[in-house]
Amino acid sequence: MVFSPTRGDLPARFGPGIPNIPPIGPSTLDADVYRDPQRYEHERIRILNRSWQIICRSEQVADPGDFHVWEGHGESIVISRKQDGSLSGFHNVCQHRGARIVAESGTDARRFTCKWHNWAYNQDGRVTGVPDRHDFDQKVLKDLCSPGVDVDEWGGWVWAVLAGPGVAGPLSDWIAPEVRDDMAAFRMEDMKLVEKVEWEVDVNWKVVIDAFSEYYHAQALHGMGGQDAKDARYSTMDVFGRNGMYVVPFLGVLEELQQTLDHTALAICNYQLFPTAVANCQKLHTQMFRAVPLSVDRTRFEAWELRYESDEKEYLELVDFFWEIYKSVIQQDVDEWKDVAAVKHSSAYRQNIHNDRECVITHFHRVCDDMLAGGSGLGLEPASVSAVAEGE
Repeated sequence: MVFSPTRGDLPARFGPGIPNIPPIGPSTLDADVYRDPQRYEHERIRILNRSWQIICRSEQVADPGDFHVWEGHGESIVISRKQDGSLSGFHNVCQHRGARIVAESGTDARRFTCKWHNWAYNQDGRVTGVPDRHDFDQKVLKDLCSPGVDVDEWGGWVWAVLAGPGVAGPLSDWIAPEVRDDMAAFRMEDMKLVEKVEWEVDVNWKVVIDAFSEYYHAQALHGMGGQDAKDARYSTMDVFGRNGMYVVPFLGVLEELQQTLDHTALAICNYQLFPTAVANCQKLHTQMFRAVPLSVDRTRFEAWELRYESDEKEYLELVDFFWEIYKSVIQQDVDEWKDVAAVKHSSAYRQNIHNDRECVITHFHRVCDDMLAGGSGLGLEPASVSAVAEGE
C-alpha cells in the first residue's frame, strides 16, 4: 500500500481564521539586485556559503565509500559516506597547486588522489600522501587539510554549509520549525529519486527562486483558468523564519478542504527552503526545485521528481502521467526566463513591482538583504516586527 500523507496534528494552514496572506503588503525591488556583479560576489560569501544548502539525495551516497562531487557558485566540494555510516565533506581543491582533486561522483573510495602530482586525501580532506614529502617544508605539511564543510541529512537529502563547521548552526535550527514539521508529514526520506532534469539559464539565481515562490503567474503562463483559477484565489501564503510557504487547493476539492482542513492531502504545499531550493509537496509525489548559481546571470536549474516506493501499477502510472505534465509546465517557466534574460540589461528595466500575494518573494529578498548586511535573516516576519513595536 502506498503511503498517503495527512495533516494529522499539524496546525491548520487553510480554512476559517487562517489569513490568505501575511501583513507584508506590496513592495518594489531594484533591478540591480539581479544584475550587479559586486552584489553577486557578496551573496556568494555572505549568503550562499554561510547557508545550509541541499547537495544531493542520501540514496546517492548510500553505502560506505560512495561519494558525490557538487559544484556551484565557484565552489567544488566532495561529500562521502564513511565506514561508520556518517558523512564527511571537504572542498575539492588540492592544497598543493589548486587543482580539482576528483572530477566525478563515484563509489568505493577510501581516499582521493589528485592526478596532477598524486597528492592523496582521506574522506575528511586531510592530506595523507605527498610524493617526495622530504622536499617540502614539513611545518607547512603538518596537519594540512583541504577546508571541511558542515554536512547533515534530513528528509532524505544531504545538506552542507560550504563556509565550514558551525557557521550556520545545526540544520535542525536552520529550517523554521513550522516548515520543517509541515514537510515531515510527506516523509521525503521514504521517497526515491525517479528523475532529475537540468537546464542552464541566463538569469540570476534569484529569478529562479522567485518563479517558484508565487502562484500569480499560473493563469497567464500555464493557462490555468475556469474553476481552477477561482479556487486558487483561496490559496494561503505565510512566512516563517527565513522560509516561505503557500498552499493551493487541488482542482475540485475546495469544499472538502474547507471542511477537513487537511492541506497535506488536498493541496499543493509549496515550501521555500532558503536560500536555493523550493519543495513542491503533494499527496502522490514531490518535486524539489533548486537553483545553483554559476555567475551573476547564469544559473543551473534542477528539478527533482520523488515518489513513494511502490509496485502498484495504478499508482506508478498515475504519477508518471502527472510528472510528464509537470515537466511540460516547468519548461514553460524555463522558456519564460529567456524573455527575462533578453532585457536584463535594458535601461528600461529598473525595478520589480510585487503585489501582496507575492509576499513570499518580498520576504525572501528581505532575508537576503539582512544576511548581506551581516544579519542572520531571522526576525523579519510581520509578527516579529509587530512584537518588537509593541515592546517599544
